[in-house]
Amino acid sequence: MPRTSPSPTTSSATAPTATATAPTAARAARAAAARPAERAPLDAAALGELHRSVLDWYAGSARDLPWREPGCSPWGVLVSEVMLQQTPVARVLPRWREWLQRWPTPAALAAEPPGEAVRAWDRLGYPRRALRLHAAAVAITAEHGGEVPDDHEALLALPGVGAYTAAAVAAFAFRRRHAVVDTNVRRVHARAVSGAAEPAPALTSAETRLAAALLPQDAETAARWSVGVMELGALVCTARTPRCPACPLLDRCAWVAAGRPAHDGPARRVQRWAGTDRQVRGRLLAVLRAAEGPVGAPELAAAWTSDAAQRERCLDGLVADGLVEPLEDGRFGLPTS
Repeated sequence: MPRTSPSPTTSSATAPTATATAPTAARAARAAAARPAERAPLDAAALGELHRSVLDWYAGSARDLPWREPGCSPWGVLVSEVMLQQTPVARVLPRWREWLQRWPTPAALAAEPPGEAVRAWDRLGYPRRALRLHAAAVAITAEHGGEVPDDHEALLALPGVGAYTAAAVAAFAFRRRHAVVDTNVRRVHARAVSGAAEPAPALTSAETRLAAALLPQDAETAARWSVGVMELGALVCTARTPRCPACPLLDRCAWVAAGRPAHDGPARRVQRWAGTDRQVRGRLLAVLRAAEGPVGAPELAAAWTSDAAQRERCLDGLVADGLVEPLEDGRFGLPTS
């Protein structure tokens, strides 16, 4: 019988109280004042200075990354964007090189079972991304002649490709004019333009409108601007310890001009690792990746002995996610189809 993961539970949001306390009201007012949608747009001169500052800084300070090189294929850009989601560059670099050496084209990956993508993903984390890349490779091969499509809507229609990835590939691989908004970009926009210490917990429509309003009109310049702001957020305007003296926007940063006000919103949760389901899932997948073929339940049980119920729950989740395939003889393997 196929294994299935337990149904997720849902909770309803509690309704706000009718009367807010004075401190709560004050915090709400300050938070509202910092929202990008309520900030006056930059005039043409200020916007031009903003563009020049970031583009000049990027020209002299950008990291030398292979997916940014002129000869990198659109497939290489797509692979990098999927791998870089929630994963540091230092961990992505060796895996990206190995991946492109083994599968230089979407067709090369599509010709192999999805379990090989999961195996090659190794310890990058969030391994469902490997399945999404494989599914995208199959679709690109079957529907686009093996070439990554250069149209934003076609990119968005690929399996596992969301709004961010479609915009990033369109901009960085094909130099199309699209606003590319990741966590680093949101933080730079929040501080430099909106005067807030941190962006909202999740991407808002106001942030999307702000990113579009800040985008240079020329498509090539827009692509460099997007990656430049992203790099600025990654290297200088960091979340915990921004290096303001090194920032090219120091003299025109709204957050600095306001006296660097502290974040006045919910604290961001720090994800722990030890003992979590993520760690257990990683242990189970590591056993399957290292094996030449399917493995039995005892081998998987040895990967996590402290909590059998948690191990079984995580195995069920891996099966439900398509990352593990249960066999009729009671063994388990990486997915073959």
